[in-house]
Amino acid sequence: MSGGGVSRGVDVGLSAFDFPAWCRSHLECVEQALSDWVGQDAPHDLGQAMRYAVLDGGKRLRPLLVRAAQEAVQGLPEASLRAACSVELIHAYSLVHDDMPCMDNDVLRRGKPTVHVQFGEAGALLAGDALQALAFELLTPDDGSVPDAMQAVLCRLLARAAGSEGMAGGQAIDLASVGKVLSEEQLRRMHRLKTGALLQGSVMMGAACGAVDEPARQALCRYGAAVGLAFQVVDDILDVVADSSTLGKTAGKDAAQDKPTYVSLLGLERSRRHAAELLEEAEKALAESGLADTRALLALARMVVERSH
Repeated sequence: MSGGGVSRGVDVGLSAFDFPAWCRSHLECVEQALSDWVGQDAPHDLGQAMRYAVLDGGKRLRPLLVRAAQEAVQGLPEASLRAACSVELIHAYSLVHDDMPCMDNDVLRRGKPTVHVQFGEAGALLAGDALQALAFELLTPDDGSVPDAMQAVLCRLLARAAGSEGMAGGQAIDLASVGKVLSEEQLRRMHRLKTGALLQGSVMMGAACGAVDEPARQALCRYGAAVGLAFQVVDDILDVVADSSTLGKTAGKDAAQDKPTYVSLLGLERSRRHAAELLEEAEKALAESGLADTRALLALARMVVERSH
């Protein structure tokens, strides 16, 4: 989608940055690690459900944000790979549970039947539980590859992003808001928690894989907040303008369930302008970070706003 009027003040060097190649390299690494780590030792049906929920699908935006932030602060690659996989497992578990009949009751995710359709409700519930537990297990290896203090910081960041002050809290607000008219501030708070917290947490987990001064940390925090909210604004737009085959999930679901969205509150064009404004905020934060190379983070922010699915 076009964002119109977005600043290009931090474009220095971006034209020479091969973003597709960067993505391919990191995605291959993450996919291999997920394949190696997910569901291998679980009982057969549980392991199958876990792997079905995680592998062969999804944008992997959260892992890419972790890796990009780790590179920007010149942190530990092994720590960031574990963090990247752990945040993707939390994301995957949340989708498994969100799709269940007691929540959104959806039948399509990532272009294939949802986990509860494929494995039953009990199988889906257990798969989600196991993925959540595995996420924290990955962050706490006993081989010395991730320092103990770093393990603790990563676990705290992930727990906060996923819990009542983050994703789970936002989902609770979402469920309580069906059929209600929210103010823009109320809608922003819901989305910052439900979607934005885990995206922002991904950035901060990547930053925690290295040493970063407080001004740079605060700048990355602002960047993550802007990208996290922009992702949801664009998601609301795509739910209206794209079809299910393009999205890989059920289109028009929010309107059908009478859920408050940016489009229902602001309208389509104002929502598009807001996404562009959030991209500008993200770019400004990177420019103020003082970090030597934020090209991957910049490219990811633009991908979030300009995506078509």
